[in-house]
Amino acid sequence: MQISGGRVGDAGGASARARGRPRAFDREQALAQAMRLFWNKGYAATSIADLTQAMGIGAPSLYAAFGSKEGLYAEALDFYAENFSGLVWGRFAAAETARQAIEAFLFDSARALSGNGGSGDPRGCMVTLSSVGCEGHAELGERVRAARAASVARIEERLAQGVASGELPSDADPAGLARFFAAVQGGMSVLARDGADAAALESVARRALSAWPSRRD
Repeated sequence: MQISGGRVGDAGGASARARGRPRAFDREQALAQAMRLFWNKGYAATSIADLTQAMGIGAPSLYAAFGSKEGLYAEALDFYAENFSGLVWGRFAAAETARQAIEAFLFDSARALSGNGGSGDPRGCMVTLSSVGCEGHAELGERVRAARAASVARIEERLAQGVASGELPSDADPAGLARFFAAVQGGMSVLARDGADAAALESVARRALSAWPSRRD
């Protein structure tokens, strides 16, 4: 193996210095592995040893790159949002009507949460299933709660647009409906973790849509 830089006679010193430096690694790939581990096992049940083994790095490299286990979990949450939100929210955002948006949200959730996309990732939603706030980590718990609240707010906004456009009756309750559909998706996430397949979750989605408010005119 050729070594660039330095003199051949300095190989021993260079080797010693190399052993003292953290090993280079693909940060994004390591973060993806950490995300999957947290997603599957939860925060408290995931040890530093678990993480270093899954990420293929040593503990010094983990702390140097992410600061702490808490910092790594926070980045894993962001990585999850950046890489998986489109599976559930992509067609929702493009839908022409509120009904189509909610239908896309529920049926795309059924496919994504059950692992029907074939990615091999854990079942269920990492954010929905997270109990980190109940495990003594208030700041991380608040991040998870904020993410959940943002989803409810996004649904409520789309439903309110439906009321404003006349698609939904004027006495429809966008806030209450948003909490209902978010709760349905949360239940689907738990069912998926317990082994429910896409067809079973789609049946839940269809039943939930039967609660769609009808215009009385």
